[in-house]
Amino acid sequence: MATEHLLEEFPPVSTAEWEAAIVRDLKGADYEKKLIWRTEEGLAVKPYYRAEDLQGLACADAAPGEFPYRRSTRTEAGWRIREVIDAPNVESANQAARAAIAAGAEEVAFRAPAVAIAAELKRLVANLGEIPLHFERADEQTIRLLLGWLAEDRISAQVSTGYDALANVEFAVEVIQSAPAGFAPFTIRGDVLEEAGATAVEEVGFALAAGVDFLAAMQERGVAVDRASTAIEFCFATGANYFFQIAKLRAFRMVWARAVESFGGTPDCARARIAARTSRWNKTLYDPHVNILRATTEAMAAVLGGADSVTVAPFDECYRQPDEASRRLARNTQLLLRHEALLGNVADAAGGSYYVETITDFLAREGWKRMQELEARGGYRKALAAGEIAHVLDPRLAAREKAVALRRRVLIGTNQFANAAERVLGRVDERRMKESRRGARAFEELRLRSERYAASGGKLPRVILAEIGDAKMRAARSNFAANFIACAGFEITTMRFKKVEEIAEAEGDLIVFCSSDAEYAAQVAELRQSLKKQGRETSLIVAGFPADAEALAAAGVADFIHVRSNAIEVLTKWQERLGVKG
Repeated sequence: MATEHLLEEFPPVSTAEWEAAIVRDLKGADYEKKLIWRTEEGLAVKPYYRAEDLQGLACADAAPGEFPYRRSTRTEAGWRIREVIDAPNVESANQAARAAIAAGAEEVAFRAPAVAIAAELKRLVANLGEIPLHFERADEQTIRLLLGWLAEDRISAQVSTGYDALANVEFAVEVIQSAPAGFAPFTIRGDVLEEAGATAVEEVGFALAAGVDFLAAMQERGVAVDRASTAIEFCFATGANYFFQIAKLRAFRMVWARAVESFGGTPDCARARIAARTSRWNKTLYDPHVNILRATTEAMAAVLGGADSVTVAPFDECYRQPDEASRRLARNTQLLLRHEALLGNVADAAGGSYYVETITDFLAREGWKRMQELEARGGYRKALAAGEIAHVLDPRLAAREKAVALRRRVLIGTNQFANAAERVLGRVDERRMKESRRGARAFEELRLRSERYAASGGKLPRVILAEIGDAKMRAARSNFAANFIACAGFEITTMRFKKVEEIAEAEGDLIVFCSSDAEYAAQVAELRQSLKKQGRETSLIVAGFPADAEALAAAGVADFIHVRSNAIEVLTKWQERLGVKG
């Protein structure tokens, strides 16, 4: 069957025709409100994109490996699987590293072991061959030891450290002058920006500004730009906003290349070296296996964004020392993406996507503007020291955390669809749980308070979800209330009643009315009378927020739970009222 003329059967459809069809289908609904997504970065995302949206975009037709590296710094596809080794001493760390490499890791990042002398460093890296190495918590002494080891043993493997590029610029000059090729002794941490509340634009802009500050400081001290630009690695965390995370890495490569070029650097030395890791901010203690799903999409974003190396954190890292099974799952996530999903077969598989290319261009342009704004005020270091960066990020993080409390930003298993029967006290290292700021922390503290109370001999409150009246509304509000209250770990019992007086006979510490707005006033009045006759003072909550809420409150309703409720505030209040302490 001939197919070469198949598409000729489908006449072209203009954008105007598509728009007209959309307006007809909206039937008078507001186009902007229904179909335009206004992101926290300031981009108005359209419901669809077409080839015409790529007109005028910078370097959209460049090939992978071509300056300014929008599509990739490499012509070939692929990335390195980096695994973090947090064993506490040199011998166990070396053993864990060799086991990880044998199981599929292609790069090792040492986190915990401190090396004080050259002999310890050699034991740490013994029998690792030419695999790339990263020393996450390196200090100046560690870097000097690495310089000596690299020079003495003529190591050709790529080596990097997590030492802050701007912590001591005089030390940086000293190191760069003696650093061999392939050694990136400094890191600029874009990952901490993401977890501090930064938007993708701010991550690109602030990381770029930090890099520009470093290049300027090195140039002032006589260090060649090409030497300085290849001495740093950029670390980014990939979060849940999938397409923006892909575009973030693509945009950063492009603006970094332009920045190096503006300092007089050569194209070969303008290739950003990017290590990406899965975000910590959205990982959860409750229903922790959802973390595997989160990390999978985040790893995909890092790979499709063109990261040079990718770290997938074990799903249980946020609340305990990962065990062998969770480390294996994390490692195998990347192996599956490579060998089953075949993400390593095509360089910049996202290239040419109208949507991704549009976001990339937006993030690059807006990120460059953020860098210029900081430069105009004296540069990144000055802004950081003056608290300007925190002034931008703190409100963003507060807004993000409020969105979690209001359950508009969803963390499955934590603030939505929580399993009230789940118990985690026995598996939690609370010190480790508090090492990083995470969106789920407030909900986790809420749940743990209930667990500690029960573990100390207290009886968890029994909440009666009283379904009555309108069939459609009672079921919907009962489901909403169950989902809401489960976040506190209370005992929940759903019961359907034909008469209000039957509710008064139910044994519970709290009653949640699940009915329709029109029926609540009469139901509440009747239930208060029935409870009074029985000498009971059980608190009443209404699911919903009726127009007559004030009158209902005056009639004895203690609270209302609805889609605008702050779950943390409401549930914390009820823990206190019901005597749950822990």
